Parts: sequence; C-alpha cells; structure tokens
Amino acid sequence: MATAVQSLPDGHLINEYIIDKLVGVGGFGLTYLATDRNLNLPVAIKEYFPTDIATRGAEGNDDTSIRPSAEANRETFQWGLTRFLDEARTLATFRHPNIVRVMRFFQANATAYMVMEFVQGASLADWVRTRRPLPQATIEKIALPLIDGLGTIHRTSYLHRDV
Repeated sequence: MATAVQSLPDGHLINEYIIDKLVGVGGFGLTYLATDRNLNLPVAIKEYFPTDIATRGAEGNDDTSIRPSAEANRETFQWGLTRFLDEARTLATFRHPNIVRVMRFFQANATAYMVMEFVQGASLADWVRTRRPLPQATIEKIALPLIDGLGTIHRTSYLHRDV
C-alpha cells in the first residue's frame, strides 16, 4: 500500500496545480486535494499509481515519476495507464448531478492524472458508520441518486468498478 512517503509532497507543483495534501489511497492510485492556481479553486487529483506493480522515482533522488517496479510489470502498468486515460476521457463527458465532474486529465511524471471537482465532506462509509442503523427512507435517499448516476454511466457501455 502506498504511504505518504510515496505520494507527491505537499506544495509540489504539477502543471497549474499545487498539491495541498494526500487524501486517499487506493489500489490503482493516490488522490490529492490540490489548488488550481489559475482558478484559485480546490480540486481533487487522482494519480495513476498502482502500488502493487509500480514505484515512484529512483531511490535517493527527488524524481517524482512513476515506473513499473520490475520489467515484468511494464506491460501491465502500460495497460492500466491506457485504461486510466480511457476512464478519464469517458468520465469527462458526463454532466450529471450524482457524478463527480472530471475537469481535465493529463500525462506527466511518466503516469497520468485526472483532475476532478472537489466535493467537501466525509466519505459515504464514514457518514454511514456514525449513523447506523439507517432507516430505509435514508437508504433510499442515498441509493436512488447513486443508482441513477451509475445508470447514466452504464448506458454508455462503460462499467465503473470503483463503487
């Protein structure tokens, strides 16, 4: 699992974005809270970084690039990078109140980044954890809009696997 040591450092500048802090770690990437210097707005940036097959830079220097951790992982890394860019391109086409908007995507540091609107608040898992058990009406208020957003994505024949 990636750690803060493997993340981009707070204050790091990538394109017009300043990394504020690491906010999420997943199997295929890291998510940062950042500031868009042009718009002076907070954004979320997802970095393609499959930590089980990749590492950041060379040890002992400040290289921020992502590279396969072994030659045997190169093809899998490239396949995932292509899928990440395809996902970003697809998600950027959606305008739906229950889908976080992808504002931009780009390649840098030998990997790819997806810039999304930043939505303030707790994760759904954290929110639910503090309110258990949930009444059925509350579950419906959460689930129905979520299903509507997923339906929009699935109607394009795209399968979103991060739910």
